[in-house]
Amino acid sequence: MTETQLLIGSLSNDLFRVASLTQRGSTKAALKFLQEAKRWSVPLQKQDVAEYIIKIAQDVSACNPNDDISMADAERYLMNGVLLQNYVLHAH
Repeated sequence: MTETQLLIGSLSNDLFRVASLTQRGSTKAALKFLQEAKRWSVPLQKQDVAEYIIKIAQDVSACNPNDDISMADAERYLMNGVLLQNYVLHAH
């Protein structure tokens, strides 16, 4: 597994957790995983990947971990997690 695949896969997993925890009402835990997702999104922005992957990473990096996560945000994170997962599985 390459460093890029590790970054994308880890970000995807954390975004899935954020979406799932938000849906269950565990916003405090979701915010923790969102903070972890930022850890992967920052170095991912420097990788040679498709532009939409960079935009997802920038979106995660720009979020404020002090704000509550809305259901719309959770759905966006879920969708982005799927896009990231598909990229790792099918792009190489």
